[in-house]
Amino acid sequence: MSAKASGRESSQGAPQRGFDAELAALEALGEAMKAGAALDAAAVELLRRALNNRNNFLVSKAAKLVAEAEVAALLPEVLAAYEGFFVDAAKSDPKCWAKEELAKALVKFEHRGKDAYLRGLRHHQMEPSFGPPVDTAGGVRATCAHALVVCPGIPDDELVALLLETLVDNDKSVRVEAARAIGNVGGTGAALALRLRALMGPVKPDLDTPEVLGAVYGALLSLEGVGAIPLVAAVLEDGDDLAGEAAFALAETRLPEALGVLIAQLGGTGQKAPDPWFVGVLTSAIAMSRLAEALDFLIRQVERESRYAPAALEALGRIAPSPEVQARIEKAVEATGSERLRATFEEHFAFQERSDFQENSGAPLP
Repeated sequence: MSAKASGRESSQGAPQRGFDAELAALEALGEAMKAGAALDAAAVELLRRALNNRNNFLVSKAAKLVAEAEVAALLPEVLAAYEGFFVDAAKSDPKCWAKEELAKALVKFEHRGKDAYLRGLRHHQMEPSFGPPVDTAGGVRATCAHALVVCPGIPDDELVALLLETLVDNDKSVRVEAARAIGNVGGTGAALALRLRALMGPVKPDLDTPEVLGAVYGALLSLEGVGAIPLVAAVLEDGDDLAGEAAFALAETRLPEALGVLIAQLGGTGQKAPDPWFVGVLTSAIAMSRLAEALDFLIRQVERESRYAPAALEALGRIAPSPEVQARIEKAVEATGSERLRATFEEHFAFQERSDFQENSGAPLP
């Protein structure tokens, strides 16, 4: 090999070897942190150097470790790196790997400077793909939407107006987080904005996915409580994916009034049964509320061998009930003498049964 060729290989290989070495050092530090090792001065210096690196992937790794270790002394470096990657953003930080992790680190360190988050909230980064260009900055915008809620110096009405723009973002995950952030703002303005969005329903079916409106329902219920139940309950009538999101939003309130709506929608044993898929959704939502009345209702379905009994058993199995509640469920199954319900019970409570057997007998799990 000629000296010229050897020199070219050396000049091209050095940056790659440097990248590999720094990545290996960061990964080793991450493994040490997982094992419970405390960060010494050398580890902090390693993170400081990595945050100043021009490679966005290395910076993203370092930012995540800095946040996990809560090295607040490196906040100035985190903020400087975050601001730096907005310059020629698509080239300096493709995929927004660095900005997203740096924004999360700023949140972890309780940085309250609104300008950093406003910049992130407004940032769109279009990058080439196999089809049309794609915006890779959705994660940055979602993080910054939540961060702005706790920043001083932004009146609530101005903050809601900012987040309303994000509520129509092209990125579904950003729209979901925008709804939740508006709910966290609180107050009459936030509640009215969410109520209006809920009343509008799926304006653009290709954009207004059930997950987005589900987040709107959940945020509205968290603000208005019982007052929002009729609006969300009306969505249940269609028994579709959106109705499923509404059912789970109602369940998360753990309000007796919301439970009453879910039970009424299920219809009892003497009315026309909902679609089998929606029966599963409703019974799951009822179980997720974890109210005593909800458990009693589902266990009664088993005792009566109602048409909802199998779905009730499946829903109860998913919430991993206490041993006492499981004993009630098993007793209800045994009292029916139904082989079908016994098989359903064993299917959805098999792991719990084996665990109990192991605990009581010392036998290994099969």
